[in-house]
Amino acid sequence: MGTHLQGSLFDQTDDIRLGPLHGLRRTELGDGAWIDLLPGWLNGADALFLRLATEVPWQAERRQMYEHVVDVPRLLAFYQADDTLPHPVLDEARDVLSTHYAAELGEPFTTAGLCYYRDGHDSVAWHGDRTGRSRHTDTMVAILSVGAPRDLLLRPRRGGGSVRKPLGHGDLIVMGGSCQRTWEHAIPKSTRAAGPRISVQFRPHGVR
Repeated sequence: MGTHLQGSLFDQTDDIRLGPLHGLRRTELGDGAWIDLLPGWLNGADALFLRLATEVPWQAERRQMYEHVVDVPRLLAFYQADDTLPHPVLDEARDVLSTHYAAELGEPFTTAGLCYYRDGHDSVAWHGDRTGRSRHTDTMVAILSVGAPRDLLLRPRRGGGSVRKPLGHGDLIVMGGSCQRTWEHAIPKSTRAAGPRISVQFRPHGVR
């Protein structure tokens, strides 16, 4: 498994720690959906990427696609609410986010799903996290990205233009309101030279 990462010139530290959340900026997408964005929330993100890339028990999955069984184009790991997360800063991030959004979300973030995009060939297709309660109710999914930036695209399900957010090197994005029902998101394949990226998705109980 390749882990070669072109590090950020602004993140040359092994001190892995969170910054403050007061720089979060919200963008209203429409149809009751919104995103909060905070670039560089995690200091030492490149060091955390290397820890996760080498220490997480990554799984390669295969899924039925019409008449064929195909490889999922990324590696995956999933941690239930009572599982030990692969680095203490992820426990801290989940707790900080739960506290920050407590009044708005009404419940804590509990699970953590990790995706490892090894290069530009790895991707995730257009989708919304609509398995479980998020199919019918507003919720939030918080994503912390480490490694090289990859574009996260969002588009309204009713049709219209897409929103592009490059995420990596400790960036935080929170998708909230009706975002999982009324919008879709994707990490498209890239023909450009793309370094490896890991995303950590924090979700409330029953949201997948």
